[in-house]
Amino acid sequence: MLCLVTGANGHLGNNLVRALLEQGHTVRAGVRDTNNRAPFAGLDCELVYAELLDPAAMLKALEGVEVLFQVAAVFKHWARNPEAEIIEPNVQGTRCVVETAARAGIKRVVYFSSVAAVGHDGSALDEACWNDEAHNAYYLSKILSEQMAWKTAEALGVWMVSVLPSAMVGPNAAQLTDTMGFLQSVQQRKLPLDPGFHFNFVDVRDVADGLILAAEKGRPGERYILANEHSSSLADLLDVLAGDYRQPPPAPRWLLLAVAWFQERWAQWTGTPAQLLLSQVRMFWGVRQEYSILKAKTELGFNPRPPEEVLRSAFGYLQSRADQTRATH
Repeated sequence: MLCLVTGANGHLGNNLVRALLEQGHTVRAGVRDTNNRAPFAGLDCELVYAELLDPAAMLKALEGVEVLFQVAAVFKHWARNPEAEIIEPNVQGTRCVVETAARAGIKRVVYFSSVAAVGHDGSALDEACWNDEAHNAYYLSKILSEQMAWKTAEALGVWMVSVLPSAMVGPNAAQLTDTMGFLQSVQQRKLPLDPGFHFNFVDVRDVADGLILAAEKGRPGERYILANEHSSSLADLLDVLAGDYRQPPPAPRWLLLAVAWFQERWAQWTGTPAQLLLSQVRMFWGVRQEYSILKAKTELGFNPRPPEEVLRSAFGYLQSRADQTRATH
């Protein structure tokens, strides 16, 4: 089948392009900058211009396409103007792309959401849950965007499923995401304190396979969580790394809040993105990110790598990137 992947130069998008090609599908890789071909070196795919807020460009990119994998989104937690830089582009981009898919007569739309739209409270949340977080711009954008996707798809009769991955890590990252950057800081021994966060890490290749399974086996109108069996603490990460790195002392919540408060104000003044936000401390400190993946396993056949294998592979990839960088300087 002919597939269009938006955001194809991103971490998930690029792995999805590779997975589709490996399974014998014809792929259009939708990007904003068609001159940047480095992420697609050696890949037999068509590179096309795809801007979510440009309906004419999207309509052209969708000509003859059977399955749209809507992956493109703004992925950052901090901005000087979060409404204009994060929330509005994600929400209005979603509305525009689903409307354009309807005009183009696309048979199936797989919409990329996030467990941010589900939330986390330490229990095994499932697809029936919706987050009510309003203080983190990225989280709010994912909640509102998925709601917009469902509203638009229902109004226009678009066949759609949504997939909700947890924290994705793994290979083929042209630029490191915030999640991969966190693992890199752990690997490079740059964490002076244990922030008390428990992230649910999933291999980006497993998520890519999950998106394809959702297109093939998913039931229209359904959500599917693509996460791992359990979350991982800093201690779990250090166990995978091994070596002589002692676990740093735990950071009290008040200290993290103070650091985040300072970083947010420094970021507003300098324009340098804050590495820690007040909203992140309130959401993540001491809370395990656990999800039920029974629905995805049962209906799609989703079978993620165990967390230890996921982390070992991700750290190996980061090490190979570091080795290549040293070799070229």
